[in-house]
This record gives sequence, structure tokens and C-alpha cells, in this order.
Amino acid sequence: MKVENDIKFGIGEVNLNPSPIYPAWILEGNPVARNVLLSSSADGDASSYIWDCTAGRFNWFYGADETIYVIEGGVVVKDMAGTAHRLSAGDTIFFPAGTHAEWIVENYIRKFAIIRTPLPRPLVLAKRGFRFFKRLVGAGGRNDPVPGMF
Repeated sequence: MKVENDIKFGIGEVNLNPSPIYPAWILEGNPVARNVLLSSSADGDASSYIWDCTAGRFNWFYGADETIYVIEGGVVVKDMAGTAHRLSAGDTIFFPAGTHAEWIVENYIRKFAIIRTPLPRPLVLAKRGFRFFKRLVGAGGRNDPVPGMF
């Protein structure tokens, strides 16, 4: 497996591609969405995007964890309990995998998103056990090639 180690500059200067919202999710209007993939992790479990959308109201279903940072414009997000939250430039929000929200884009929104597929619970427990064992036997100190790895 080839690992690409090139640092990417100028990722803010991107051309967005059409990324239509599923028609069944659209509740009102004709929102036009676009995005571009900025990066992917070597294991394929995390990626980052720039995404934008014009006015409209739609549902969004999260199959993976998503953290967003609003770059421009804004949105009103209704959570699963029906509580509305207004987000504008500079705001962040986290959507766990398995949740859904209603998005109301009054004019326009542009966001940066980090999407991560969570590990299955048995793997999370195994990873924690491995880290605990590693600390117990004294491995994982100054000799780790990359701090924070396992």
C-alpha cells in the first residue's frame, strides 16, 4: 500500500463539484449543493471536505461522525428533538453517526467538514486494552516514533 506524504498547500483555493442532495431528503426549495474532497486518512476512515449549499430546507442523515466549521453564511439546524440552533460563520457543531437533522439554509452556507467513520465497539475496547497493556509493560514512552500512535 502506497502512503502519500505530500503536504498540500492552497486547499482553500478549490473548485467545488456538484454534490446533489438526495431528492427524498429535500423538504422545501431547490437547494444546490457542491463539495470537494480535500484529504483522506491513510486508513480511509477520515476525510475532510469543503461543502456549500444554496437556500432550501432538507433532512440530513449522518452515517459517520461529522464535525463542521461554518466558513461563510449560515444555517438553522433542528436536532432530533426538534430544537433549532442557528449557526453562522465561525461556529462549529458535531453530528454523531446515526443521527439526523433538518437543515434550513436561508441564503447560503459554506462549511469545512471532517468526517470520520467510528470504529466498531469491540475494536475500540481492544484498542483501549492494547494501550493499557502497553503502558503496563512500559512500552510507549520516549521511543515511540510518533506520539499518540496507539
